[in-house]
Amino acid sequence: MMDKDPITFEAHENYVLDVLFTSDGETLISSGMDNLIKLWSVPDWQLKGVFEGHAHSANSIALSPDEKTLASGSSDQTLKLWSFPEGRELHTLQDRKKTVPAVAFSHNGRWVAAGSYGGRAVVWNLSGEQVVGIKANPKNLSSIAFSPDDKILATTGLGAEIKLWSLPDGEQITELSGHEIAAWSLRFIKGGGQLVSLGYEQTIKFWDTKTWTEIHSIDTKAYGVKGLKFSPDEQRAVTSAEGKLHLWSTDTWKVEYEIVAGAKALYGMDFSPDGKWLAVGAADKKIRVWELALFNAAK
Repeated sequence: MMDKDPITFEAHENYVLDVLFTSDGETLISSGMDNLIKLWSVPDWQLKGVFEGHAHSANSIALSPDEKTLASGSSDQTLKLWSFPEGRELHTLQDRKKTVPAVAFSHNGRWVAAGSYGGRAVVWNLSGEQVVGIKANPKNLSSIAFSPDDKILATTGLGAEIKLWSLPDGEQITELSGHEIAAWSLRFIKGGGQLVSLGYEQTIKFWDTKTWTEIHSIDTKAYGVKGLKFSPDEQRAVTSAEGKLHLWSTDTWKVEYEIVAGAKALYGMDFSPDGKWLAVGAADKKIRVWELALFNAAK
């Protein structure tokens, strides 16, 4: 167990729900239950911008590949597109009157997708025109992910199944079963060769995307895992639990470090592109940032 003190600063007036580094590593973006999206300079962590417009909590954020557009999903039942980094509101999109907990951009930058309560997944183009709407689940969605070639949208949430949809027609390809009650934290890795999912029962599962069969499963119950995020190079992953973080080597899928976080309820997590920083949002309104070199030096 490691107790390296993080850089800590109060970022929002309520829960910090998501964090995201820009690709140059110079800006950390955060969204919160105070309805705001904020930009922080790296490495001095000073506020340098605020996006205002949501009427309720800003649950999730995503950047387009060219980083000219930011998407945010909200409990005000909308997906907003903003010019980045200026913060000018471009479009307010709404499919149904349901909370939007998950957003993602396609890798080609042409589309943005939102997953919502009530089980709807919708893909729009960046002009705000709907490409396809999918009744993905009878219950709430919690995560969505585009495959690297943008031909597949993966969705999951309450109900445990992971479903795969062809794009742009929205036809179901298959569904993956194995989790219990619910699943979240979907990510395509290894150039799209595998899909990784984290389930409510605290297992991480790996699926072959050619056969859509489960090829590996990790039981993380001993760690109480609730969230999962990969580093950009996929060499590391971080999982969150109540009051703790665990850094994993993805070569061995062994825990390298257990970190005492200093807050019980942890939410969004992100690695900086160079692997130097790990940022985590929490219910105590604060963002904590760890310098990962300190852990490497402690080996």
